[in-house]
Amino acid sequence: MVNSPHEAHHRAFQELPGLFASAFRLLGLPAPGRARVDVLNCDLTEIRPVERRVDTLLRLSCADTTYLLIVEAQTRKDPDKALSWGYYLGFLANKYPRERPVLLVVCRDSRTARWAAGPFRIGHPDQPNMHITPFVLGPDNVPVITDIERASADLPLAVFSALTHSDDPRIGEILDVLATALKTSDNPERVTVCADITASGLADSPAGELWRELMAAGLFELRGFVAEGLREEGREKGREEGREEGLAAGLEQGLEKGLGRGRFEGRLMCLFQLCEARGITLSEEQRARISACKDSGLITRWFHRAATVETAEEMLAGEGVPARPDDTVR
Repeated sequence: MVNSPHEAHHRAFQELPGLFASAFRLLGLPAPGRARVDVLNCDLTEIRPVERRVDTLLRLSCADTTYLLIVEAQTRKDPDKALSWGYYLGFLANKYPRERPVLLVVCRDSRTARWAAGPFRIGHPDQPNMHITPFVLGPDNVPVITDIERASADLPLAVFSALTHSDDPRIGEILDVLATALKTSDNPERVTVCADITASGLADSPAGELWRELMAAGLFELRGFVAEGLREEGREKGREEGREEGLAAGLEQGLEKGLGRGRFEGRLMCLFQLCEARGITLSEEQRARISACKDSGLITRWFHRAATVETAEEMLAGEGVPARPDDTVR
């Protein structure tokens, strides 16, 4: 079960085997071809009191070579990581001498990605004994996928793109394209896995709220921790509203209202981000009008228009603001 944004970023390779081919291509490596993927024990400890665990460890058995792929998700610079990575590579090379250990670091921000590429030198400063140069996938070499045909042709990469670019101003457009691509897929199991990995990887962020709204609209089925998280979030919102209102019915009302407001605010933020990314200039009056609107259906229509139109006038044409906004948040 994937249960955090950090875990989702590296577990994508375990849950979505098709991601390997795209990753090798982005790294400039020869395509692995048809390969069998086995999940290995992540515990590389030799002496029990010192625990050493990689994030994800996979055996990639290709036609002429077997790789031991270490996938590490890195969210910040960590000076101690070089020693850990050196240990992982040395341990696996010694334990599996006929197989090739490969270190891949996945990052969500460019600064961390550039740092993670190394090289890291271990030994004498004038002539180090070991040089570690990880392969790195991050915002600078993972494509932003906003084309439906491209997303449909490579769903694993589209999911990984959404996780890698979760802080990009274009994330609303990325998720909208991914959702559309998933709707057209004829593989229900893959759709469920992709939807769940994306939700896990975007948890506790405005982009995550947008993705939850897309799924809550009935497009996808959630499983595991994300589904339970939504239920618990709703229960907590309901309890808060119930205490504030002092009503027996406040629990259910608060649940519905709390979830609705959270999803709505996430979509509103993504609409502004999409306008900025596409160069659609909003006047103060237009921005105030959008912010005052509480109709989720209207915000959705504006969002879809923003992906194709050139001006704010075209995006807002023919639509008004609801007279009773609080009644339309769902």
